[in-house]
Amino acid sequence: MLGDIEENRVFRSKKELMTCLSIMSMRKKFQYKVFKSNTSFIVVRCVHPSCSWRVRANKLIESEYWMVTKHVNKHTCPTDFKTTRRRQATSWVVGECIKRRFINPGRVFRPRDVMDDMKQRYGVELSYSVAWRGRECAYENLRLGTPEQSYNLLPGYLHMLMQTNPGSVVNLEVIDGNKFQYLFIAFAASIQGFSYCRPVISIDATHLKGKYRGVLFTAVCHDANQQIFPLAIGVGDSENDAAWTWFLKRVKDVFGENPALVIVSDRHRSIRSAVEEAFPRAFHGICIYHLLNNLKTKFKSKNKELEQHYIAAAKAYNLQEFHVLFYTLCSAVPGAKEYLESVGLDRWTRSHAPCRRYNIMTTNISESFNAVLVKVREMPITAFVNEVRLLCQRWFQQRRTKANGCSSRMSTDVENKLEQRRDRAQTMDVRF
Repeated sequence: MLGDIEENRVFRSKKELMTCLSIMSMRKKFQYKVFKSNTSFIVVRCVHPSCSWRVRANKLIESEYWMVTKHVNKHTCPTDFKTTRRRQATSWVVGECIKRRFINPGRVFRPRDVMDDMKQRYGVELSYSVAWRGRECAYENLRLGTPEQSYNLLPGYLHMLMQTNPGSVVNLEVIDGNKFQYLFIAFAASIQGFSYCRPVISIDATHLKGKYRGVLFTAVCHDANQQIFPLAIGVGDSENDAAWTWFLKRVKDVFGENPALVIVSDRHRSIRSAVEEAFPRAFHGICIYHLLNNLKTKFKSKNKELEQHYIAAAKAYNLQEFHVLFYTLCSAVPGAKEYLESVGLDRWTRSHAPCRRYNIMTTNISESFNAVLVKVREMPITAFVNEVRLLCQRWFQQRRTKANGCSSRMSTDVENKLEQRRDRAQTMDVRF
C-alpha cells in the first residue's frame, strides 16, 4: 500500500506519485483532475469547481524523485457529488491495486473477480475491459514484463537454466532470424530418473492462455510410487503434424527408443503420424477413456453396462477373459465389434498389446499434469517455464527426501500393497 499524500513526502517517480494519488482518491471516494503539469512540477485539484482540495509536487533537482510541497487536505465539495465510477481507476492503477493477488501463481483471478474486488475494497465499479487490462498490467509488474519482453528474456533464461541444471536438455527453435517457433525442455533429474521408471510414456497437449496462445506438449510417466513423473515439456504454435513430430523427435533424442517402449495418447491424427515417424519401433497404444467417449458418441449410447463391459474388456489380462467380456459388449451394442476391431484390438486392450502397458491404460497422468499447470498457463512464456521448473524441482526434492527415509529398496506404494496382500494370503491354504 502506497499510503496517503502528505506534505514533504518523497516519491521515487512521477508515476509512483500519480499512482498514490489515484489509489487515495478511490479509497476516500473523490475524483481529481490534473490542473497543471510539466517535467518539473504538477498540480492536481478536485474535479468539483468549488472544492478547495489540491496537491502540488515538484521534481527534486538532478533526481528522478518527486516531493509533495503543498497539500490542502480538505474537501468542500457536496457529498452527493461522489459516484461509484472513478476517472482515476485506469487499467494501470487497477493493476497496482490487485498485483498482490498474483504473488501466488496458483491464484485464479479472472476479470470478473477483479471487478468484484475493486467494488468491495474501493467501492469502484469497473467495466469488464478495464478489469481485463488491469489484470494484464498486474502480470506485467510481477511476472517478467510484457509477453513481448518475456520472449526476449527466454534465451537468456534458458542459458542460465543449463548452467544451473547441468545435464538438462534445452532446444529453442526460431525462424525468420529471431521469431519463436518451438521450445523443448527436459530437466536432468527427469532424464536420469526415467531409467528407473516403467517404459510407458503418456503424451498430451493443451492450450496456453497468454497473449500469443500456443500449445503446451507434455510427456510424463509413472515413477515407482505411482506418482506423476514429468519427462519433458514443449511449446509450439498448434497441435499439428509438424509440431508433434518435432517434439517427439526431441523426446526420442533425449530418452531413446527400445522395443519395449509404449507411447500412450488420445486418437489425434497428428499424434499418430508423429509417433510413427519419431518412434517407429515403439508400440502406440491409445487411451481407453478417449476411445470410450468416441464409442458413446458414435452409437449415441449412455448405457452404463456398455461402459462397464468395455472397461473390463480393455483391462482384461488374458484372452479368455477378454473374449467373454467383448462378446457381452458387442451383444449389447450392435456395430461395436466392427468399430473396435477397426481401431485395432492391440491398441486399446491389455490382453492383445504386444508390449506391457502395466496399469497405464489412459492418459490421465498427462491430463493431471496439465491440470496442475492450468493456473499458470496464462503467464508470459519465460515466467511460465520458470513455474514448471519450480514445480518439478519441488516434486523431485520432496520425493528424494521421502525416498532417503525408506528402509527398503521398494517404494512405499509397493510396500503397502505387499503388506495388504500378505495379510490376505495368510488366511489362504495352498493346495496341490
